[in-house]
Amino acid sequence: MIQKKRVVIFASGSGSNAEQLCRKFKFHKSIEVVAVFTNNPQAGVIDRVSKYHIPIYLFSRIEFRDSDVVANELLKLKADFIVLAGFLWLIPQKLIHLFPERIINIHPALLPKYGGKGMYGMNVHHAVIQAKEEKSGITIHLVNDEYDKGRILFQAEIQIAPQDTPGTLAEKIHALEYENFSTVIERYITSYH
Repeated sequence: MIQKKRVVIFASGSGSNAEQLCRKFKFHKSIEVVAVFTNNPQAGVIDRVSKYHIPIYLFSRIEFRDSDVVANELLKLKADFIVLAGFLWLIPQKLIHLFPERIINIHPALLPKYGGKGMYGMNVHHAVIQAKEEKSGITIHLVNDEYDKGRILFQAEIQIAPQDTPGTLAEKIHALEYENFSTVIERYITSYH
């Protein structure tokens, strides 16, 4: 029998992408989501993924950055990959070393533009609209020790209409995320050596 690749999702917010991944991989032949980690006890992701009976781990900044608590939990779970689905903290060096080329993030803009600290969620869409960009999109990339600087795996773009607002742009970007995130993850994990 094929050994499934074990994925842990990190999320801080509403969890719509995390839920999508849980649904996609629920009956997958070679990938399974084994846990969701969150730093936010009020995160919507907790409710969204509970119906998939996936364990949820809550952790503090100290447990994440200054101790081995999170790393040890990941090792106990025998995690193969980490997927960041709306997770906002910088990943510490020790996790990057434990999971080299095996931490995947999605960013709601076309990197390298509109990346870096503080560039998440609506902040990105406001900046893109303010700069009068003609297009935006998503970037799915590997994570290294700098915000949004890891190797790009995939980008998809959309045209920005003159009447678009940060809100309407956010909706278009979400649609792109749902359409592509799980497929790109599946392709990367199944072809990873």
